[in-house]
Amino acid sequence: MALWLNETFFEFDRWFFEVFHALANNCGQFFTPFFKFITFFGDKGIPMIILGVILLLFSRTRKAGLSVLLAIIFGSIMTNLILKDAVARIRPYNASEIYREFWEFVNYKHFSSFSFPSGHATVTATTMTALFLCFNKKWSWLCLVFAFLMGLSRIYLTVHYASDVLGGLLVGAIGGALGYLCISLLYNKVIYRKDNAFLRFFKNADLIVFIKEKIKKG
Repeated sequence: MALWLNETFFEFDRWFFEVFHALANNCGQFFTPFFKFITFFGDKGIPMIILGVILLLFSRTRKAGLSVLLAIIFGSIMTNLILKDAVARIRPYNASEIYREFWEFVNYKHFSSFSFPSGHATVTATTMTALFLCFNKKWSWLCLVFAFLMGLSRIYLTVHYASDVLGGLLVGAIGGALGYLCISLLYNKVIYRKDNAFLRFFKNADLIVFIKEKIKKG
């Protein structure tokens, strides 16, 4: 599978690497701090998990928080437990001296895991897809823009091929949609229809309300 990816997407991947290296070289690495900042939010999925937990704390965003966390689980299973080891694609800086020079030029860290699909792209796409589906589409499309920027950051830093990023975005979109659909089903079949103390508390408990009540009580 790795050999097929390398041969099939060779020109596609090379074009992206050359374009981004030229950008880094001609702009005096002006964009390097920006892409390192973007890519930070996908590190080990921790920032996205924290986001999901924060959303859980408020009644209005609880469904989104659950969707995000379940989506991350789906995406992680598909990418980290199945695809990475099954495909076993070597990182670009370990596969080519030219790409290694690109990677050294932007001075980014080394990863020991396999390359396909991009874990950063996956976890960001799962999270952003879930948020896009949960919230108002007038502004939630910006979540998809962030997922796209995350993918570009991985190519710019030469830690993933462009085809790795496409794979990660696709897996992430699937994971995000599955997370959203499963939580929507849970809400429709259980939380919205069952009327017991625990489910009322789960649906309505809100951190802000709790803090206000504590303040009133002194």
